[in-house]
Amino acid sequence: MPAAAEVTQQNFRGGRTGDLAALCGATAQDPLHSVALAWCQGFLVGAGQYHQSVAAAGAGGKRLFCLPTPEPTLDQARQAFVAWAGSHPQYAGERAVDGLTRFAADTYPCPRAEMPRTRR
Repeated sequence: MPAAAEVTQQNFRGGRTGDLAALCGATAQDPLHSVALAWCQGFLVGAGQYHQSVAAAGAGGKRLFCLPTPEPTLDQARQAFVAWAGSHPQYAGERAVDGLTRFAADTYPCPRAEMPRTRR
């Protein structure tokens, strides 16, 4: 497995999916490890809470993803996002929130609502 790239200051300012994946994937050997993981975790929690608030507001908001029960830990979600981003490099240049939402929708899809039966 290739060595992970070192986190740079640009990753904190970049705002792209690839930047978020770099921050979330920082290893213990990285000089910015603690700061990168804190940034990552704050972003994941903030984006998740915002999604829940918008979906619950009922203003046409629909859930884009549904966490399973039991919910994954923050670290499990972080690791899953890093793996997803690595296998979906085509989204690295998207806004971080868009890539994170794609990941969540792919990884934690909502159950399909039952379609009403049509009368014959």
